[in-house]
Amino acid sequence: MSAEAKSMKDLRIVFMGTPEFAVASLDALVSAGCQIVGVVTAPDKPAGRGMKLMQSDVKKYAVEKGLHLLQPEKLKNPEFLTELKGLQADVQVVVAFRMLPELVWNMPPMGTINLHGSLLPQYRGAAPIHWAVINGEVQTGVTTFKLQHAIDTGDILLQDSFAIGPDETTGDVHDRMKLIGASLLVKTITGLATGNIKEQPQALLANPAELKHAPKLFTENCQINWNRPVQEVHNFIRGLSPFPGALSKLDGKILKIYRCAKDYTKTNLATGTVVTDGKTVLKFATEDGFIQVLELQLEGKKRMLVTDFLRGYRPEQDQ
Repeated sequence: MSAEAKSMKDLRIVFMGTPEFAVASLDALVSAGCQIVGVVTAPDKPAGRGMKLMQSDVKKYAVEKGLHLLQPEKLKNPEFLTELKGLQADVQVVVAFRMLPELVWNMPPMGTINLHGSLLPQYRGAAPIHWAVINGEVQTGVTTFKLQHAIDTGDILLQDSFAIGPDETTGDVHDRMKLIGASLLVKTITGLATGNIKEQPQALLANPAELKHAPKLFTENCQINWNRPVQEVHNFIRGLSPFPGALSKLDGKILKIYRCAKDYTKTNLATGTVVTDGKTVLKFATEDGFIQVLELQLEGKKRMLVTDFLRGYRPEQDQ
């Protein structure tokens, strides 16, 4: 039987992924009756205060379901490549995994499918959800595409779009996206099995000058600029929540803000000035108003609601 003539349940699939986001996709494929002949995930890594070896979320799921597991240190390891080839996959599926060398992604006859958290070709890169929210997008989506040499540039298979709420954080979007993406992935595998999907080259879909990118975020990218307008700062804070978190300073200590509200009250205060009533309100002056903090974490403290924080907080000048 040729690959084109196979049903979705006949396709031999190798799944590659590591974090919790990827588990939804793997579970959707398993629940749909797909034949998962192997799961590739990251090696166990020491973490936490005791530096105990921690399993990836995908490994935990694979072990629970009794799936064949591979955890290569290096993807060009000859033993790994031999074992991977021996699984005789028709197609490989990648969700939130590391970059693959060509001898891996080009191994199966039907290629390797990637699920990406944006409407490609927009927001190529490591942090598509973060940057869509930071940039104030009102819509995003998920894309399945065929891997090729350049990152996130392969031919598009299917896409599904959905709205971003005005106060949604990256975490909120992430949690909805993992389920929407999982559903799209099942549709993609079904379409590939029956030969009903027509691949679309990304080069035909957008002007390179109009593309927005989604590079990896580092601590230096997370500092709040209070000189910006309320809306921009609001988007920045929710775009970095819950991870890595938007950063500022309060009484000389690092402050991480997770949720906030917009306040367009006019003020002559210098940007970055802190205003509090000591009970329910803690806000920072911006270019055209205030950002009111709703949920935060001060250096050395736990994450908490602002009302809980203010019960035990005294501004430095009052101490």
